[in-house]
Amino acid sequence: MSNNYASTINADPSEIQKFSELAHRWWDANSEFKPLHEINPLRLEWINNIAPLAGKTVIDVGCGGGILAESMAKKKAKVTGIDLSEKALKVADLHGLESGVEVRYEKIAAEEMAEREAGQYDVVTCMEMLEHVPDPASIIRACKKLVKPGGHVFFSTINRNPKAYLFAVIGAEYLLQMLPKGTHDYQKFITPAELTQDIRNAGLQVNSMKGMSYTPLTQIYSLNQDTSVNYMVACTNPI
Repeated sequence: MSNNYASTINADPSEIQKFSELAHRWWDANSEFKPLHEINPLRLEWINNIAPLAGKTVIDVGCGGGILAESMAKKKAKVTGIDLSEKALKVADLHGLESGVEVRYEKIAAEEMAEREAGQYDVVTCMEMLEHVPDPASIIRACKKLVKPGGHVFFSTINRNPKAYLFAVIGAEYLLQMLPKGTHDYQKFITPAELTQDIRNAGLQVNSMKGMSYTPLTQIYSLNQDTSVNYMVACTNPI
């Protein structure tokens, strides 16, 4: 990667550092990443129901330690995972060796990967990442460039409103201590209207949107139509 490119990369160094410091705990289902482990089966089935993964080429943008990437590979997809945290990718690689699940991991920015492997993927996933980068629209454009015509793109992020602040920041980070304090910056949360506008501006078609809720009493996550806090969007790249 050239120095010039590195200086303009669409990433917040403090965000990369934050997740790098936690990388060794990525696969500990009782660690700060417990919520990711618990929502992963819901995300996986939602994706697989819309775009059956078996035999598909898939790229997970912002793959972190590989929780979603590995689970998609277990569905017989040919999976690539990209991230800018070297430590998280090392953890992903090591876990892949332990589990025997094959995923190709690479430290590369989404925009650079889109230049190199444009139109190569049947499915692109970008989950819980957009709220951590300076320019989410640039990531969305990169996802559009990576996917084949007729292919599927999936995003998930957090809505920006008082309820989302209460649940995702105050509740999850401070009261329930499900996440490390400072995991989320409320100002970077993205409303469904903003996200769908960026998706359409990139040339993708929005097909469906799902909310994801957490019930503290039962400690259970569920998919529903309530997009007021966490939500996911399924898109297609027009042919």
